[in-house]
Amino acid sequence: MEKAYVLMSCEIGTEHDLLLQLKKIDGVKDVTITYGDYDLVVETETENESKMNELIAAKIRKLEKIRSTVTLRVIS
Repeated sequence: MEKAYVLMSCEIGTEHDLLLQLKKIDGVKDVTITYGDYDLVVETETENESKMNELIAAKIRKLEKIRSTVTLRVIS
């Protein structure tokens, strides 16, 4: 099982819309709006590394209004 946290910065005022879009993506376990350097923290979980790469690169990072992401992979 692969787990990662994705820290996201987005365009001002788009946090709630992105939260709703992210929660619909398979593999996204939780989304939290934060204040500070990052606007959203996304908790993800997939079966393996290749599915995690696909989730982050093809589904999460492709959403409009995202300015930047930082991915923290969990090692257990």
